[in-house]
Amino acid sequence: MTLFQSLFLGIVQGLGEFLPISSSAHLILLPRFMRWPDQGLAFDVALHLGTLAGVIIYFWKDLAVFIRSFLNPSDPGLARERRLAGQILLATLPGALAGLALEQKVESVFRSPHLIGWTLIGLGVLLALADYTNRGTKSLTEITWGAAAALGVAQAFALVPGVSRSGITITAALFLGIGRYSAARFSFLMSIPIIAGAGVLKFKEILGSPDKLALFVGFTGAALSGFLAIWFLLRYVQTRRYTPFVIYRWLLGALVLLNLRHFQ
Repeated sequence: MTLFQSLFLGIVQGLGEFLPISSSAHLILLPRFMRWPDQGLAFDVALHLGTLAGVIIYFWKDLAVFIRSFLNPSDPGLARERRLAGQILLATLPGALAGLALEQKVESVFRSPHLIGWTLIGLGVLLALADYTNRGTKSLTEITWGAAAALGVAQAFALVPGVSRSGITITAALFLGIGRYSAARFSFLMSIPIIAGAGVLKFKEILGSPDKLALFVGFTGAALSGFLAIWFLLRYVQTRRYTPFVIYRWLLGALVLLNLRHFQ
């Protein structure tokens, strides 16, 4: 894999991880369509760690407060932050358990272009319905423990490429009456422990890779584009709907289904 390919895929990963368009679908489809060599597990792990770096850098102040709230459990002034951090950890459990149980299928059966095409379209329909019926104004502090658990279950479905981790969690949050901005923010915060956990479990793959430069380039591209994707979406959804992303999902899904042989 060339350094251009590494950078390109890194940028795609960062954008797709936080915009509701599915990074995993793009990382499977693009190399096949372009006839590039399979990037391998080590490279995928490096890209995910890149997006982790991007989201940590963006939310470092929030994370610092979360840590301080746990280190000072008796401080009533940090009760809201402690509660939110606990809800994020709760929302991580379903996805983590599902990932451990379905690891083999994720790396084989779920990578079918036919399945990806339909999940791109199907989640696009759900996102459109949630977006246009949402009248919610709930903020992060108004998210209940039940809602956090439900969002965690939704996140587990992101194991299927084409669903999109941010897409499914934002969609579920909108259906639960959470405001667009808060839905996106909670979705991004939810990504931190799940991406970190997956990265730690697979980190040995990076250590065994002979092409560390390609991994670094991909990591950097994912970190920068991930940071920018978060910055963009949190501003975009304050005044606009998710319609462009819905249309993009439908078009890409239809393209895949109508040209399956190009993605085999």
